[in-house]
Amino acid sequence: MLLPERERYIAGYVDHLPDGAAMDIKSLAKSIPLYGQMAVGSALRALGVAGHLRHAQCRVEDRGQVRWVTRTFWSRTARDNEWWGAFMDAENNRAAQEATAPRTPLRVPTQAPAPQVGSEPQAPAPVTPAEPAAQPTTPGPVPVVPQQRTPEPAPAQPSPAFLALAQLGRIEPRLPLSAADCTALESLAAQWFTRGVDTDYLTHALTSGLPAQVGSPIGFVRRRLTDKIPPHLPTTPTPTMPRTPTRRLMAECTECGTPGHPEALPDGLCRRCRTPDPGTTSKQAMGADTEEDVHGLVAELRGMLKRP
Repeated sequence: MLLPERERYIAGYVDHLPDGAAMDIKSLAKSIPLYGQMAVGSALRALGVAGHLRHAQCRVEDRGQVRWVTRTFWSRTARDNEWWGAFMDAENNRAAQEATAPRTPLRVPTQAPAPQVGSEPQAPAPVTPAEPAAQPTTPGPVPVVPQQRTPEPAPAQPSPAFLALAQLGRIEPRLPLSAADCTALESLAAQWFTRGVDTDYLTHALTSGLPAQVGSPIGFVRRRLTDKIPPHLPTTPTPTMPRTPTRRLMAECTECGTPGHPEALPDGLCRRCRTPDPGTTSKQAMGADTEEDVHGLVAELRGMLKRP
């Protein structure tokens, strides 16, 4: 199919755009000085009818928020409606597979332990016996090898529960806990970590809504550790009813942007844009006739003024 000159020019420009470039009418009109926004919009509509492009609304999830953005798909070869419908379905299937695919956690290589210095004493070098002297000498004292000290065991690392309790006094001055207090409350705080919470959750639960003065910090923390402990969560996921997968890609009309299935948008146009309202056509025709009548009346009045 041979395209008009304007459509061929805009199609050549679009074909050389990189992936992810702006394809809206304003951006294209700003980059193509030969044609304005109306001309670019009409050209994109013609290219969509010819089978070179389709507009689609894409579902994007970012930081827990869902928004819809318009994407334009371009094909140098003209495609029919069945091909574009199969392309949209393939894109939706691929997005659904990526969303449901299990993510494999990255394995962090464990660092090999550093080689330790041997604690065994080195054997003394062999001593070559000296030649006997002419006169007998008195033997000197025998050197004694000092006994090697065994390395002291490294102190045990404190548990996450102990560390969370120890830092309460630095975060909230009304809850200063001594080392003995942290040891006494360590078992209660450890039960929180077995239920899937982290240090921030525990600290927020213990420091939020404090009274103006806390008489006994250890008693206050013990009471909160007992009363506000979170519930156990099931380890196995509860069975849920299968739901229909969400379509992440939905075709939209090239003219007005109305979303819909590809089957409902042949040639990339909705029914309203494909078959314009006959009333609108008649009104436009009446407006053209009225405009011609006005011009004719004005010409007649000017002729009358020129007469003697």
